[in-house]
Amino acid sequence: MAVGGFIRLPGGTVVVALALSHPTCAGYTVRVLVHAQNRQRALTRLSNLGFRGTRLSGNAEPPSPDEANAVLHHPDGLIWREYHARPGEPWHPISALGRVARGA
Repeated sequence: MAVGGFIRLPGGTVVVALALSHPTCAGYTVRVLVHAQNRQRALTRLSNLGFRGTRLSGNAEPPSPDEANAVLHHPDGLIWREYHARPGEPWHPISALGRVARGA
């Protein structure tokens, strides 16, 4: 079970934030933000990217307003950064997550 949470936006969509282990780099934790129609669709998008068996139980770490703003302004609606990143560090598109595994 992943640590995270969600917020419902006025339009009915949700932003889900989860702290997940990198799918190929053991010991590397990332915070992933997903904008979707509902929580289940957000988790399905993550499952399709290799984060298998991801569940969201509870709302311990919901996305902050800045995090929600960042994911809403990204064309894919799916971004990540290191879990313990400082607040000013940039968010990355999900396509850049595979480069972490290769060390690029």
